[in-house]
Amino acid sequence: MNILILGGGGREHALAWAIRQNPKCDRLIVAPGNAGIAAVARCAELAIEDGAAVVAFCEEHAIDLVVIGPEAPLAAGVADALRAAGIAAFGPSQAAARLEASKSFTKEICDACGAPTAAWARFDEAEGARDYIRRMGAPIVVKADGLAAGKGVTVAMTEAEALGAIDAAFGGAFGAAGAEVVIEEYMEGEEASFFVLVDGTACLPIGTAQDHKRVGEGDSGPNTGGMGAYSPAPILTEDLQARVMAEIIQPTVEEMARRGTPFQGVLYAGLMIRDGRARLVEYNVRFGDPECQVLMMRLGAQALDLIQACAESRLDSVSVNWADDHALTVVLAAQGYPGDYAKRTAIRLPQDLAESSSAMIFHAGTAEREGRLVSAGGRVLNATGRGARLAEARDRAYALAEAVDWPEGFFRRDIGWRAL
Repeated sequence: MNILILGGGGREHALAWAIRQNPKCDRLIVAPGNAGIAAVARCAELAIEDGAAVVAFCEEHAIDLVVIGPEAPLAAGVADALRAAGIAAFGPSQAAARLEASKSFTKEICDACGAPTAAWARFDEAEGARDYIRRMGAPIVVKADGLAAGKGVTVAMTEAEALGAIDAAFGGAFGAAGAEVVIEEYMEGEEASFFVLVDGTACLPIGTAQDHKRVGEGDSGPNTGGMGAYSPAPILTEDLQARVMAEIIQPTVEEMARRGTPFQGVLYAGLMIRDGRARLVEYNVRFGDPECQVLMMRLGAQALDLIQACAESRLDSVSVNWADDHALTVVLAAQGYPGDYAKRTAIRLPQDLAESSSAMIFHAGTAEREGRLVSAGGRVLNATGRGARLAEARDRAYALAEAVDWPEGFFRRDIGWRAL
Protein backbone atom coordinates (compact mmCIF):
# COMPACT_ATOMS: atom_id res chain seq x y z
CA MET A 1 0.00 0.00 0.00
CA ASN A 2 1.33 3.44 -0.98
CA ILE A 3 0.44 6.12 1.56
CA LEU A 4 0.70 9.92 1.50
CA ILE A 5 0.57 11.99 4.70
CA LEU A 6 -0.09 15.71 4.35
CA GLY A 7 1.67 17.93 6.89
CA GLY A 8 5.07 18.56 8.38
CA GLY A 9 4.81 18.79 12.16
CA GLY A 10 5.15 16.59 15.22
CA ARG A 11 1.70 15.15 14.62
CA GLU A 12 2.68 13.99 11.15
CA HIS A 13 6.02 12.57 12.35
CA ALA A 14 4.12 10.51 14.93
CA LEU A 15 1.62 9.33 12.30
CA ALA A 16 4.45 8.41 9.92
CA TRP A 17 6.34 6.56 12.67
CA ALA A 18 3.27 4.47 13.58
CA ILE A 19 2.14 3.81 10.01
CA ARG A 20 5.64 2.79 8.93
CA GLN A 21 5.58 -0.08 11.45
CA ASN A 22 2.62 -1.73 9.73
CA PRO A 23 3.61 -4.32 7.10
CA LYS A 24 0.77 -3.07 4.88
CA CYS A 25 2.79 0.10 4.26
CA ASP A 26 4.94 -0.41 1.16
CA ARG A 27 5.80 3.19 0.40
CA LEU A 28 5.32 6.27 2.58
CA ILE A 29 5.54 9.88 1.39
CA VAL A 30 5.02 12.94 3.62
CA ALA A 31 4.44 16.41 2.20
CA PRO A 32 6.20 18.60 3.12
CA GLY A 33 7.63 16.62 6.06
CA ASN A 34 10.57 17.77 8.16
CA ALA A 35 14.10 16.70 9.10
CA GLY A 36 12.92 13.97 11.46
CA ILE A 37 10.25 12.60 9.13
CA ALA A 38 12.90 12.22 6.44
CA ALA A 39 14.36 9.32 8.46
CA VAL A 40 11.18 7.22 8.09
CA ALA A 41 9.59 8.47 4.86
CA ARG A 42 10.27 10.30 1.63
CA CYS A 43 9.53 14.02 1.95
CA ALA A 44 8.00 15.87 -1.00
CA GLU A 45 7.18 19.45 -1.89
CA LEU A 46 3.45 19.84 -2.53
CA ALA A 47 0.80 22.55 -2.18
CA ILE A 48 -1.20 20.58 0.39
CA GLU A 49 -4.19 22.95 0.41
CA ASP A 50 -4.64 22.62 -3.37
CA GLY A 51 -6.96 19.68 -3.97
CA ALA A 52 -6.17 19.41 -7.68
CA ALA A 53 -2.41 19.39 -6.99
CA VAL A 54 -2.78 16.71 -4.32
CA VAL A 55 -4.90 14.53 -6.64
CA ALA A 56 -2.36 14.91 -9.47
CA PHE A 57 0.47 13.94 -7.10
CA CYS A 58 -1.46 10.87 -5.94
CA GLU A 59 -2.14 9.75 -9.49
CA GLU A 60 1.50 10.23 -10.48
CA HIS A 61 2.77 8.23 -7.48
CA ALA A 62 0.02 5.56 -7.36
CA ILE A 63 -1.11 6.59 -3.87
CA ASP A 64 -3.73 4.31 -2.29
CA LEU A 65 -4.51 6.29 0.88
CA VAL A 66 -4.05 9.91 1.92
CA VAL A 67 -3.88 10.81 5.62
CA ILE A 68 -4.58 14.53 6.08
CA GLY A 69 -2.82 15.86 9.18
CA PRO A 70 -3.58 19.60 9.63
CA GLU A 71 -6.91 21.39 9.58
CA ALA A 72 -6.20 23.84 6.73
CA PRO A 73 -6.31 21.28 3.87
CA LEU A 74 -9.54 19.86 5.33
CA ALA A 75 -11.14 23.31 5.45
CA ALA A 76 -9.98 23.83 1.86
CA GLY A 77 -11.81 20.69 0.67
CA VAL A 78 -8.82 18.48 -0.13
CA ALA A 79 -10.62 15.35 1.15
CA ASP A 80 -13.52 16.10 -1.22
CA ALA A 81 -11.17 16.36 -4.20
CA LEU A 82 -9.51 13.06 -3.33
CA ARG A 83 -12.78 11.16 -2.90
CA ALA A 84 -14.13 12.60 -6.15
CA ALA A 85 -11.03 11.17 -7.86
CA GLY A 86 -11.58 7.75 -6.28
CA ILE A 87 -8.66 8.04 -3.83
CA ALA A 88 -9.22 6.95 -0.22
CA ALA A 89 -8.83 9.86 2.19
CA PHE A 90 -8.68 10.06 5.98
CA GLY A 91 -10.33 13.32 6.94
CA PRO A 92 -13.73 15.00 6.72
CA SER A 93 -15.30 16.84 3.83
CA GLN A 94 -15.07 20.62 3.64
CA ALA A 95 -18.67 20.87 4.84
CA ALA A 96 -18.05 18.57 7.82
CA ALA A 97 -14.74 20.30 8.63
CA ARG A 98 -16.79 23.36 9.62
CA LEU A 99 -16.97 21.70 13.04
CA GLU A 100 -13.48 23.14 13.49
CA ALA A 101 -13.42 25.90 10.90
CA SER A 102 -16.38 27.75 12.44
CA LYS A 103 -16.95 28.03 16.20
CA SER A 104 -20.50 29.28 15.64
CA PHE A 105 -21.33 26.33 13.38
CA THR A 106 -20.31 23.91 16.14
CA LYS A 107 -22.46 25.80 18.63
CA GLU A 108 -25.43 25.57 16.26
CA ILE A 109 -24.89 21.81 15.94
CA CYS A 110 -24.73 21.45 19.73
CA ASP A 111 -27.94 23.45 20.13
CA ALA A 112 -29.69 21.35 17.47
CA CYS A 113 -28.72 17.98 18.95
CA GLY A 114 -28.76 18.91 22.64
CA ALA A 115 -25.06 18.36 23.28
CA PRO A 116 -24.01 20.14 26.51
CA THR A 117 -21.72 23.12 25.94
CA ALA A 118 -21.15 26.69 27.16
CA ALA A 119 -23.78 29.41 26.65
CA TRP A 120 -22.74 31.58 23.71
CA ALA A 121 -23.42 34.52 21.41
CA ARG A 122 -22.05 35.48 17.97
CA PHE A 123 -21.14 38.98 16.76
CA ASP A 124 -20.01 40.41 13.43
CA GLU A 125 -19.30 43.92 14.74
CA ALA A 126 -17.31 45.18 17.70
CA GLU A 127 -19.77 47.44 19.52
CA GLY A 128 -22.40 44.76 20.05
CA ALA A 129 -19.69 42.39 21.30
CA ARG A 130 -18.41 45.01 23.75
CA ASP A 131 -21.92 45.67 25.07
CA TYR A 132 -22.44 41.94 25.60
CA ILE A 133 -19.18 41.63 27.57
CA ARG A 134 -20.05 44.61 29.75
CA ARG A 135 -23.46 43.06 30.44
CA MET A 136 -22.15 39.54 31.18
CA GLY A 137 -18.94 40.48 32.99
CA ALA A 138 -15.78 38.41 33.44
CA PRO A 139 -14.39 35.80 33.40
CA ILE A 140 -15.55 35.15 29.86
CA VAL A 141 -14.15 33.55 26.70
CA VAL A 142 -13.66 35.34 23.37
CA LYS A 143 -13.01 33.27 20.24
CA ALA A 144 -12.31 34.24 16.64
CA ASP A 145 -14.96 32.31 14.72
CA GLY A 146 -12.64 30.90 12.05
CA LEU A 147 -9.32 29.06 11.90
CA ALA A 148 -6.64 31.11 13.64
CA ALA A 149 -3.83 28.55 14.01
CA GLY A 150 -4.68 27.99 17.66
CA LYS A 151 -4.21 31.68 18.54
CA GLY A 152 -7.77 33.01 18.30
CA VAL A 153 -9.01 32.13 21.80
CA THR A 154 -8.78 34.45 24.81
CA VAL A 155 -9.83 33.18 28.24
CA ALA A 156 -10.37 36.63 29.73
CA MET A 157 -10.29 36.83 33.50
CA THR A 158 -11.09 40.57 33.45
CA GLU A 159 -13.50 42.70 31.44
CA ALA A 160 -10.60 44.79 30.13
CA GLU A 161 -8.87 41.68 28.79
CA ALA A 162 -12.07 40.58 27.04
CA LEU A 163 -12.56 44.01 25.47
CA GLY A 164 -8.94 43.91 24.30
CA ALA A 165 -9.61 40.56 22.64
CA ILE A 166 -12.55 42.10 20.78
CA ASP A 167 -10.36 44.97 19.58
CA ALA A 168 -7.70 42.49 18.41
CA ALA A 169 -10.17 40.31 16.50
CA PHE A 170 -11.99 43.13 14.75
CA GLY A 171 -8.71 44.99 14.29
CA GLY A 172 -7.43 42.24 12.00
CA ALA A 173 -5.13 40.32 14.35
CA PHE A 174 -6.49 36.99 13.04
CA GLY A 175 -7.30 38.04 9.48
CA ALA A 176 -10.53 36.68 8.05
CA ALA A 177 -10.84 34.27 11.00
CA GLY A 178 -11.68 37.23 13.26
CA ALA A 179 -14.36 38.79 11.05
CA GLU A 180 -16.87 37.26 13.46
CA VAL A 181 -16.41 36.35 17.10
CA VAL A 182 -18.08 33.90 19.44
CA ILE A 183 -18.31 34.92 23.09
CA GLU A 184 -18.83 32.08 25.54
CA GLU A 185 -19.60 31.46 29.16
CA TYR A 186 -16.45 30.71 31.16
CA MET A 187 -16.54 27.04 32.17
CA GLU A 188 -14.71 25.85 35.26
CA GLY A 189 -13.31 22.37 35.64
CA GLU A 190 -10.58 20.15 34.25
CA GLU A 191 -9.96 19.91 30.51
CA ALA A 192 -9.39 16.64 28.69
CA SER A 193 -9.28 15.43 25.09
CA PHE A 194 -11.34 12.56 23.69
CA PHE A 195 -10.59 11.07 20.25
CA VAL A 196 -13.17 9.15 18.20
CA LEU A 197 -12.92 7.77 14.68
CA VAL A 198 -16.12 8.26 12.67
CA ASP A 199 -16.83 6.75 9.23
CA GLY A 200 -20.07 8.63 8.59
CA THR A 201 -22.20 6.49 10.87
CA ALA A 202 -20.08 4.16 13.03
CA CYS A 203 -18.03 5.64 15.88
CA LEU A 204 -14.94 4.11 17.52
CA PRO A 205 -13.27 5.76 20.54
CA ILE A 206 -9.49 5.46 20.18
CA GLY A 207 -8.07 7.25 23.19
CA THR A 208 -7.94 10.06 25.72
CA ALA A 209 -5.27 12.60 26.57
CA GLN A 210 -4.61 15.78 28.50
CA ASP A 211 -2.68 18.69 27.03
CA HIS A 212 -0.79 21.53 28.73
CA LYS A 213 -1.66 24.73 26.84
CA ARG A 214 0.07 27.33 29.02
CA VAL A 215 3.70 28.10 28.35
CA GLY A 216 4.91 28.00 31.96
CA GLU A 217 5.08 25.63 34.90
CA GLY A 218 1.93 25.30 36.96
CA ASP A 219 -0.09 26.11 33.83
CA SER A 220 0.95 29.77 33.95
CA GLY A 221 1.57 32.33 31.21
CA PRO A 222 0.00 32.70 27.76
CA ASN A 223 -1.68 29.94 25.81
CA THR A 224 0.35 28.01 23.24
CA GLY A 225 -0.30 25.26 20.72
CA GLY A 226 0.56 22.81 23.52
CA MET A 227 3.67 22.29 25.67
CA GLY A 228 3.15 18.60 26.42
CA ALA A 229 0.54 15.89 26.82
CA TYR A 230 -0.08 12.48 28.32
CA SER A 231 -2.40 9.55 27.64
CA PRO A 232 -4.65 8.18 28.97
CA ALA A 233 -6.44 10.96 30.88
CA PRO A 234 -7.41 9.54 34.30
CA ILE A 235 -10.35 11.93 34.64
CA LEU A 236 -12.03 10.38 31.59
CA THR A 237 -13.15 7.16 33.24
CA GLU A 238 -14.86 4.43 31.23
CA ASP A 239 -18.22 5.50 32.63
CA LEU A 240 -17.64 9.15 31.70
CA GLN A 241 -16.44 8.17 28.21
CA ALA A 242 -19.68 6.24 27.69
CA ARG A 243 -21.70 9.29 28.75
CA VAL A 244 -19.69 11.57 26.42
CA MET A 245 -20.39 9.18 23.55
CA ALA A 246 -24.12 9.12 24.33
CA GLU A 247 -24.58 12.83 25.14
CA ILE A 248 -22.09 14.59 22.85
CA ILE A 249 -20.43 12.46 20.14
CA GLN A 250 -23.31 10.32 18.87
CA PRO A 251 -25.81 13.22 18.77
CA THR A 252 -23.29 15.32 16.83
CA VAL A 253 -22.60 12.54 14.31
CA GLU A 254 -26.33 11.93 13.84
CA GLU A 255 -27.04 15.65 13.37
CA MET A 256 -24.25 15.96 10.79
CA ALA A 257 -25.65 12.99 8.86
CA ARG A 258 -29.19 14.41 9.10
CA ARG A 259 -27.94 17.61 7.44
CA GLY A 260 -26.45 15.66 4.57
CA THR A 261 -22.85 16.31 5.65
CA PRO A 262 -21.77 13.05 7.33
CA PHE A 263 -18.53 13.22 9.26
CA GLN A 264 -15.68 10.91 8.26
CA GLY A 265 -12.33 11.13 10.02
CA VAL A 266 -11.14 11.73 13.57
CA LEU A 267 -13.39 13.81 15.80
CA TYR A 268 -11.37 15.37 18.61
CA ALA A 269 -13.60 16.63 21.41
CA GLY A 270 -12.10 19.09 23.86
CA LEU A 271 -14.08 18.62 27.06
CA MET A 272 -14.51 20.53 30.31
CA ILE A 273 -15.20 18.16 33.19
CA ARG A 274 -16.68 19.16 36.52
CA ASP A 275 -18.52 17.17 39.16
CA GLY A 276 -18.46 14.06 36.99
CA ARG A 277 -20.15 15.73 34.00
CA ALA A 278 -18.57 16.77 30.70
CA ARG A 279 -19.40 19.71 28.45
CA LEU A 280 -17.97 20.36 25.00
CA VAL A 281 -15.39 23.14 24.76
CA GLU A 282 -14.77 22.70 21.04
CA TYR A 283 -14.31 20.18 18.26
CA ASN A 284 -11.24 19.68 16.13
CA VAL A 285 -11.47 17.56 13.00
CA ARG A 286 -7.91 16.20 13.07
CA PHE A 287 -5.55 14.77 15.65
CA GLY A 288 -4.31 17.19 18.27
CA ASP A 289 -0.67 18.19 18.43
CA PRO A 290 0.98 17.08 20.77
CA GLU A 291 -1.83 14.66 21.74
CA CYS A 292 -1.28 12.68 18.53
CA GLN A 293 2.26 11.90 19.64
CA VAL A 294 1.15 10.11 22.81
CA LEU A 295 -1.74 8.35 21.05
CA MET A 296 0.48 7.03 18.25
CA MET A 297 3.11 5.96 20.79
CA ARG A 298 0.46 3.76 22.40
CA LEU A 299 -1.31 2.57 19.22
CA GLY A 300 1.74 1.73 17.12
CA ALA A 301 1.23 -0.22 13.89
CA GLN A 302 -2.51 -0.75 14.39
CA ALA A 303 -3.03 2.97 13.76
CA LEU A 304 -2.91 2.28 10.01
CA ASP A 305 -5.53 -0.47 10.24
CA LEU A 306 -7.87 1.87 12.12
CA ILE A 307 -7.27 4.82 9.78
CA GLN A 308 -7.82 2.64 6.70
CA ALA A 309 -11.06 1.19 8.11
CA CYS A 310 -12.29 4.72 8.81
CA ALA A 311 -11.46 5.93 5.30
CA GLU A 312 -13.19 2.88 3.80
CA SER A 313 -16.35 3.22 5.96
CA ARG A 314 -15.96 -0.11 7.75
CA LEU A 315 -15.18 0.91 11.32
CA ASP A 316 -17.66 -1.63 12.63
CA SER A 317 -15.25 -4.37 11.49
CA VAL A 318 -12.26 -3.26 13.63
CA SER A 319 -11.45 -2.70 17.30
CA VAL A 320 -8.67 -1.03 19.28
CA ASN A 321 -6.14 -3.31 20.97
CA TRP A 322 -5.07 -1.19 23.93
CA ALA A 323 -2.13 -2.14 26.10
CA ASP A 324 -2.33 -1.17 29.78
CA ASP A 325 0.29 1.53 29.33
CA HIS A 326 0.92 5.27 29.46
CA ALA A 327 2.69 7.80 27.24
CA LEU A 328 3.91 11.34 27.89
CA THR A 329 5.44 13.92 25.57
CA VAL A 330 7.42 17.07 26.40
CA VAL A 331 7.58 19.90 23.85
CA LEU A 332 10.95 21.57 23.34
CA ALA A 333 10.21 25.10 22.11
CA ALA A 334 12.29 28.06 20.94
CA GLN A 335 13.10 30.70 23.58
CA GLY A 336 10.49 33.46 23.31
CA TYR A 337 7.67 31.20 22.09
CA PRO A 338 4.71 31.85 21.86
CA GLY A 339 6.00 35.35 21.12
CA ASP A 340 8.93 36.22 18.85
CA TYR A 341 11.69 33.64 18.61
CA ALA A 342 14.81 32.96 16.58
CA LYS A 343 14.80 30.39 13.77
CA ARG A 344 17.55 28.25 12.27
CA THR A 345 19.38 27.80 15.56
CA ALA A 346 21.54 24.68 15.75
CA ILE A 347 20.22 21.59 17.55
CA ARG A 348 22.44 18.68 18.54
CA LEU A 349 20.70 15.41 19.32
CA PRO A 350 22.61 12.84 21.41
CA GLN A 351 24.95 10.68 19.33
CA ASP A 352 23.75 7.50 21.01
CA LEU A 353 20.05 8.31 20.70
CA ALA A 354 18.30 4.94 20.93
CA GLU A 355 14.76 5.54 19.76
CA SER A 356 12.26 2.73 20.27
CA SER A 357 8.61 2.02 20.97
CA SER A 358 9.29 3.27 24.52
CA ALA A 359 11.29 6.43 23.77
CA MET A 360 11.05 8.67 20.69
CA ILE A 361 11.92 12.21 19.71
CA PHE A 362 9.33 13.41 17.21
CA HIS A 363 10.32 16.43 15.12
CA ALA A 364 7.82 19.28 14.91
CA GLY A 365 9.62 22.34 13.55
CA THR A 366 13.02 21.22 12.24
CA ALA A 367 14.98 21.44 9.01
CA GLU A 368 18.37 20.38 7.75
CA ARG A 369 20.79 23.12 6.65
CA GLU A 370 24.26 22.21 5.34
CA GLY A 371 24.14 18.88 7.11
CA ARG A 372 23.05 20.38 10.45
CA LEU A 373 19.76 20.05 12.27
CA VAL A 374 18.23 23.49 12.88
CA SER A 375 15.02 24.86 14.34
CA ALA A 376 12.28 25.94 11.92
CA GLY A 377 9.37 26.89 14.18
CA GLY A 378 8.19 27.70 17.67
CA ARG A 379 7.50 24.17 18.89
CA VAL A 380 10.46 22.18 17.61
CA LEU A 381 10.81 18.71 19.19
CA ASN A 382 8.60 16.29 21.14
CA ALA A 383 10.50 14.11 23.62
CA THR A 384 8.12 11.19 24.14
CA GLY A 385 8.21 8.27 26.55
CA ARG A 386 6.02 5.23 27.12
CA GLY A 387 5.82 2.99 30.19
CA ALA A 388 3.71 0.70 32.30
CA ARG A 389 3.11 3.64 34.64
CA LEU A 390 2.81 7.34 33.85
CA ALA A 391 5.79 8.14 36.07
CA GLU A 392 7.90 5.74 34.01
CA ALA A 393 6.75 7.37 30.77
CA ARG A 394 7.53 10.81 32.24
CA ASP A 395 11.03 9.79 33.29
CA ARG A 396 11.81 8.45 29.81
CA ALA A 397 10.48 11.58 28.13
CA TYR A 398 12.49 13.92 30.36
CA ALA A 399 15.65 11.87 29.94
CA LEU A 400 15.34 12.45 26.20
CA ALA A 401 14.57 16.16 26.62
CA GLU A 402 17.58 16.67 28.89
CA ALA A 403 19.85 14.93 26.39
CA VAL A 404 19.13 17.46 23.62
CA ASP A 405 21.84 20.12 23.26
CA TRP A 406 19.93 23.26 22.23
CA PRO A 407 20.79 26.42 24.23
CA GLU A 408 18.12 28.41 22.39
CA GLY A 409 15.35 26.03 23.47
CA PHE A 410 13.32 25.43 26.63
CA PHE A 411 10.68 23.05 27.98
CA ARG A 412 8.28 22.80 30.87
CA ARG A 413 9.39 20.51 33.68
CA ASP A 414 6.00 19.63 35.10
CA ILE A 415 4.18 17.86 32.25
CA GLY A 416 1.74 15.36 33.71
CA TRP A 417 1.44 17.15 37.07
CA ARG A 418 -2.34 16.78 37.25
CA ALA A 419 -2.19 13.00 37.01
CA LEU A 420 1.03 12.56 39.00
